[in-house]
Amino acid sequence: MLKCDFGNLHREVELLEAAEASVLHWDVMDGHFVPNLSYGALLIERVRPLTKMFFDAHLMVSNPAKYIDEYIKAGCDSITVHIEAVPDPQDILDHMKKSGVVPGLAISPKTPVEMIEPYLESCGLILVMSVEPGFGGQSFMESSLPKIKQLKTMISKETILSVDGGIGTETIAEAAAAGANYFVVGSALFSQADYSIAVNNLVEKAKSQTASLT
Repeated sequence: MLKCDFGNLHREVELLEAAEASVLHWDVMDGHFVPNLSYGALLIERVRPLTKMFFDAHLMVSNPAKYIDEYIKAGCDSITVHIEAVPDPQDILDHMKKSGVVPGLAISPKTPVEMIEPYLESCGLILVMSVEPGFGGQSFMESSLPKIKQLKTMISKETILSVDGGIGTETIAEAAAAGANYFVVGSALFSQADYSIAVNNLVEKAKSQTASLT
């Protein structure tokens, strides 16, 4: 939810529901951890009553521990923090799990998988960034594929393996083949006139590699 029409957000949610997109991925940026600003918990809280869709908050912020409870209160179903912002995220992950939220941990392109390895068992979701975090519309980085493959062998079958950045009809299949089973799509969806056709095309591309778009 970065390239959508914020002037008509309620309608955007309705269109995404009609297209059978099951998750709203909220990109939260603070202008400090990443060089861009987006929105915060208040906006998400206002949208929450409009839909039963799964809310996935991706916190690209410094000191996320300070804000976690705001996003829990806003009604997020999963919350992801960056290992680069919190070198030891164990307490945050435990707090999210106890609060009934799926705890997520994200890794940026230049960060090695070994940085998050000690925390994998505490995560319900792992997010591999396939672009540098901060701006939508970037090109998919092929260097993310070995990370996805490596993480697939390290996590449980229940853990969601997500990929975010440059995902579209030309890249979703290879991300699925690498082992991802949750795909964050921005420009490739919101630039299309018909969201239903766009979602169906993405699902078919992902399914061609025996993965499912969630």
